Amino acid sequence: MYFVVCVKMVPDTTQVKIDPVTNTLIREGVPFITNPFDTHAVEEALRLKEKYGGRVTALSMGPPSAEVILRKALALGVDNAVLLSDRAFGGADTLATSTVLAAAIARLAQQEPVDIVLCGKQTIDGDTAQVGPGIASRLKFAQLTLVDRVIEIHREKKIIVVRRALEDRYEIIESRLPAMITVVRECNVPRYPTVPGRLEAAEIKPPVWSNDMLKLDPNTIGLNGSPTQVRRIFAPQREKGEIIDGEGDKKDFAVETICGKLIDWDFVTLEK
Repeated sequence: MYFVVCVKMVPDTTQVKIDPVTNTLIREGVPFITNPFDTHAVEEALRLKEKYGGRVTALSMGPPSAEVILRKALALGVDNAVLLSDRAFGGADTLATSTVLAAAIARLAQQEPVDIVLCGKQTIDGDTAQVGPGIASRLKFAQLTLVDRVIEIHREKKIIVVRRALEDRYEIIESRLPAMITVVRECNVPRYPTVPGRLEAAEIKPPVWSNDMLKLDPNTIGLNGSPTQVRRIFAPQREKGEIIDGEGDKKDFAVETICGKLIDWDFVTLEK
């Protein structure tokens, strides 16, 4: 079987810097890590490989520095990795990002049919959970989101059975292959790379694919192909709370004051 796992490099801090003109992330001077949800996708891909055989390719779109997270995937046991890096890809929203990733997966599938694409549920910088489904729609793959357990894969029948973790229940879903699945953190516990794995991965330079190889319309990628753009980013501000003295003789007054505020708040909420 052939598994492709998508990983993203994200900032390891909430204090990110934003370009005031383009409203895109300024990467210089900001520490980056592998998106935590994607580490679970890598782990699940490796477990499926160990159980059903095959190989795993890690795929990432980002600047040249993103090869660091691909080396980490290789150190864990991924067979090969590809970095999608081109200035034309810069500033992409989820639509443009999924367009590039889907094209790269389609290119990989020309050499060997892709059975399963794995992604993390979402990224910690965007929190949209849209890229995985976007890949599935472009490749016309079955779409299985919020997966916390891959129950079984029938290779001959080309069928996969998974469990989805919803807010108040679980769903057992049987679907056809090829499929795209997004995993939640409860899916597994990621392994640590071995020392030999780290040493071997340090010597590998993942191949870089630009748009010259994918040949995508420039109007469908990067900022040009992004119909949604960040207009403003700010830290949420909350008004300071009010302390009401309820000691001694002021107890009744405090109760009346609090109840009055709750009633007023509920009235305003209902009116809205």
